[in-house]
Amino acid sequence: MEGKRILHVETRRKDLRFPFPANFAERISGARMNHLGRRAKYLVGELSTGEALIMHLGMTGRFTVSGPKPKKKPGKFRHQAGEDEKHDHVVFEMQGGAKVVFNDARRFGFMELWPAGELESYPGFDGLGPEPISNEFSSAYLEEAFEGKKTPVKSALLDQRVVAGLGNIYVSEALFRAGINPKKLAGAIKPDKLGRLAVEVRNVINEAIKAGGSTISDFATTDGELGYFQHRFRVYDKAGKPCPTCAKPIKRMVQAGRSTFYCASCQK
Repeated sequence: MEGKRILHVETRRKDLRFPFPANFAERISGARMNHLGRRAKYLVGELSTGEALIMHLGMTGRFTVSGPKPKKKPGKFRHQAGEDEKHDHVVFEMQGGAKVVFNDARRFGFMELWPAGELESYPGFDGLGPEPISNEFSSAYLEEAFEGKKTPVKSALLDQRVVAGLGNIYVSEALFRAGINPKKLAGAIKPDKLGRLAVEVRNVINEAIKAGGSTISDFATTDGELGYFQHRFRVYDKAGKPCPTCAKPIKRMVQAGRSTFYCASCQK
C-alpha cells in the first residue's frame, strides 16, 4: 500500500466495533498512501489528503492481499477465521492491481480518520508508553516506571501506559527468559533483573518479527501464510510440559483474566 494510490474503497457494512467516519470511503478513495507505520497495536497510514487512516485489528481482524494471481488461502488454525467472505468488511483497490481486504469475524477491529499532523492528540495514543524496540525502552526506563508499583510485573508490562504494544504471549516469554516470576511486584524487582528484562523483551519481539509472528488461533500474514514463532515458545501454552531449562512442569495461572505460563523453579 505504501507509495500507492487507493483507487477505490468499498465498505460492506456501516460499522465495525465503531461506525465508520462520515464519508469514509469518499475521503480516502483517490488518496496516496504516503507512509504506513504503527503505534502500539494500531496501524497508521498517512494519506496525501492530510489525514491519517488509523486501523486496529481487534481480536480476529486480518488483512489479506491479493493481486492478479488467485488469493492464497490461510493455513490450518486452532480456530478457523478469515476465510469466510461474509466477514470481508472493507476492500481497498490499490494502484497496481492489488486488493487489500479487511476480514473480521468478531468485528472488534475498527478504522478511523484523524489529521495526520495531530496524531499525538489521537485519544488512542494518549498516555502510551515507549515502543518495546525503541531507544526509549531500557532498564533505566523500567526502573523509573516500576518505582513504587504494587502490581504484578506481568500486569505492569501489559499496561500500555508502561510499554506500548506488548501482548500477553510475549510478556510471558520475556519474563521466563529474564528469570522473573510473573507474580512478583513490579516495584520490588532489582535493577540488574530489570536490565535483563529490557533485553529479553527486545529479543522476544525481534525474534517474533523475524519468524513472521505467532499463529495461535487467528493470525496469518497478508498472503495467508502462518507465523512460526509459536514453535519457539518456551513456556506459553505449555502447562504441564517440562521446562526447557530445569525439566520441571510449566505452570499456568490466570492474572487479570489472562493466562500466564511460567516455571516456578526458574522464575523467582
